[in-house]
Amino acid sequence: MTTAILAAKRGLIDCQRTARELMSWRVLVPVALLALAWFAPEAGRIMVDTIAEAYLQVSVFVAGTLVLIYGIERLFRFNLADTLQARPRIQVPVAAFLGALPGCGGAIVVVTQYVNGQVGFGALIAVLTATMGDAAFLLLSQEPTTALIVFALGLLVGSISGWLVDALHGPEFMRRQALANGDEAAQRASRGRRPRPTTGLDPLWMGLMAPGLVFALPIAAQVDPNQWFGPLAALEPVTWLGFAGGVLALLMWSAYMTTEPGRANSVPCGTANPNDRSAGPPTLRARVINDTNFVTVWVIAAFLLFELGVHFTGADIGAWFSGWLVLTPLLAVLIGFLPGCGPQIIVTGLYLTGAIPMAALLGNAISNDGDALFPAIALAPRAAIVATLYTGIPALIVAYATFFLMH
Repeated sequence: MTTAILAAKRGLIDCQRTARELMSWRVLVPVALLALAWFAPEAGRIMVDTIAEAYLQVSVFVAGTLVLIYGIERLFRFNLADTLQARPRIQVPVAAFLGALPGCGGAIVVVTQYVNGQVGFGALIAVLTATMGDAAFLLLSQEPTTALIVFALGLLVGSISGWLVDALHGPEFMRRQALANGDEAAQRASRGRRPRPTTGLDPLWMGLMAPGLVFALPIAAQVDPNQWFGPLAALEPVTWLGFAGGVLALLMWSAYMTTEPGRANSVPCGTANPNDRSAGPPTLRARVINDTNFVTVWVIAAFLLFELGVHFTGADIGAWFSGWLVLTPLLAVLIGFLPGCGPQIIVTGLYLTGAIPMAALLGNAISNDGDALFPAIALAPRAAIVATLYTGIPALIVAYATFFLMH
């Protein structure tokens, strides 16, 4: 009986925590979009088309990419920490390679190992310089050739930067401060990236994603699959499917506080506690859905910023940026200093819409540290600040070298 009472109390606490988090600012996002559509019907139609475009042209490809990458991770799992500690000479290039991989997982691993004292400061610089964070998935889905160029450049610049920093300061630079709370760093890093638990919405999510991928392929080839439906083409079934998928991703993202390192996970009543280690590691499906939703929301934000900005102001945002063209690489590098992947996805989205040049994209890709910066800020703030500032130097060099070569 006592066990049952305690379980009921834990369930009540979980439900209360969920209710509090559902009142967070995230819930205001879909509410604000709904209100805008209600008061401005023309803007509502723009939102339908934009959300459908974001889902069918980005989200489905991001999901496919995540399945491939996460599947490879599980297939070739090995003890990276022991490998890096045993071979200090390869720490910098291996760290740069892990940073260049799409997403923040590899970068978080290296940051955690730095805070644990298992890799040097040069490896930290290499991984933060090379990583593009979750914005890499967006670029990879839309311009794979450009993405490969950015990844290769990140690997090269990250390796060179790490070696130069080690030559200047030595691998033990700032190591003492970082060693202070190594165990806590590992816990925070893993807790911050743990996906939310499986819910009843997952089958619906996958049910929309599967046909979405089928329709996304002809859309990528500039073919409108709505025309396949004959008399029903006027109802735009494919567009509404994309809209439904995007809205579902937005709602699932707004309901779960799972992508911000250091924040407690919310769980709906009756589901397993994601912090319960007895539940085992997160499933591949949970990781794919969680990360796809996160990228989708920020892509929608970037697309809506562009389309609604044009609609309400009547201005050509691309022309506005061209008026300040010489400053856009600098602005993109400064945005890269912000921790997290959201602002960086917006920068990549603006590049894909043609609003900012390639130089700005490269500057942001090199200066941004993605979610990997959160555990570093929490446990080794001085090292995190110094490392972030150091990544800005090669970012400015590459960005403005590209700018003056292309203009």
